[in-house]
Amino acid sequence: MKNGVYSLLKARFLIDDDAVKNWRFIVFIIILAIVMIANTQRFEQKVFMIADLTNQVKELRSEFVDRRSELMKLKMESTVSEKMVEKQIFPSTVPPVKIKVKKEEEKSFFKKIWQ
Repeated sequence: MKNGVYSLLKARFLIDDDAVKNWRFIVFIIILAIVMIANTQRFEQKVFMIADLTNQVKELRSEFVDRRSELMKLKMESTVSEKMVEKQIFPSTVPPVKIKVKKEEEKSFFKKIWQ
């Protein structure tokens, strides 16, 4: 047991006759570790990018809500009428009248056009 630990500490398994097998395995383990580290790095970069994009989406969504509320305020009849008073355009005092067209009149109108 003492000789086994002692030879392990002196790394005799790397200089023995069958050391080529050990070196291949060690190189394989090192390459595998490098690949794992690279994948972890890429994963962390993507997590940070997702977090940044999520923040941007939240900011854009709040800006959209603000702009939509401003638009709703500008579209209100009271706001429009205030803007028109400045240009001396006033709302009508007479309510609009709905015009109804009968179907027979429509048909005769289209017949006149086609003839």
